[in-house]
Amino acid sequence: MDGVHDMGGMHGFGKVEPEQDEPVFHDDWEARTFALYRAMSYAGVWVIDQARFAREQLPPDVYLASSYYKKWELGMEKQLAELGLAGRDELAAGHALRPGKPLKRKLSAAEVPNIVTRGSFVRPSQKPARFKPGDRVRTKNIHPKTHTRLPRYARDKVGVVEALRGCHVFPDTVAIGKGEDPQWLYTVLFDGRELWGESAEPSLKVSIEAFEPYLEPA
Repeated sequence: MDGVHDMGGMHGFGKVEPEQDEPVFHDDWEARTFALYRAMSYAGVWVIDQARFAREQLPPDVYLASSYYKKWELGMEKQLAELGLAGRDELAAGHALRPGKPLKRKLSAAEVPNIVTRGSFVRPSQKPARFKPGDRVRTKNIHPKTHTRLPRYARDKVGVVEALRGCHVFPDTVAIGKGEDPQWLYTVLFDGRELWGESAEPSLKVSIEAFEPYLEPA
């Protein structure tokens, strides 16, 4: 998806200013947001790429003005309303106004430690890998209206396959409810000048993780 969230290579946002000794959460509401998100994921309401897609659809002014966990909160509210699990009036009221819908499974106290453990996205391959380390590839110039893991700055660029990372759930399909559609995942290495032009530092190299549908032979 093309949107303000895809900020790689964009200018005008200033330096990244790391916060020394930054805490995991800056406030209790951030911890609560994280816990609610993980609990809903555990209950089988959504998968990680569906949640990412929800955040990507936030209006640009809202996205840029929101902190990291505020984006999580707003994306989660959007999903709950769209899935019919909570009405906008209930979200505004801060409590249920109608009986809730049943979920696939409930989170018990004994299972709480499991909610912070991310599951594996590796899946059996359905076909041989198309590329191997050392192959020159070109990324496709795609502009989907839905979720994708191919950043804009790395589209229609030539690189070299550095490694094969196995077969994984394909985010582009699972994010929109069209199944896991497992695809081969590669590390692709690019020369900085291929991405940023002749003004890039000559020694600069950039690698990305790219799924096979993003690639074609160069």
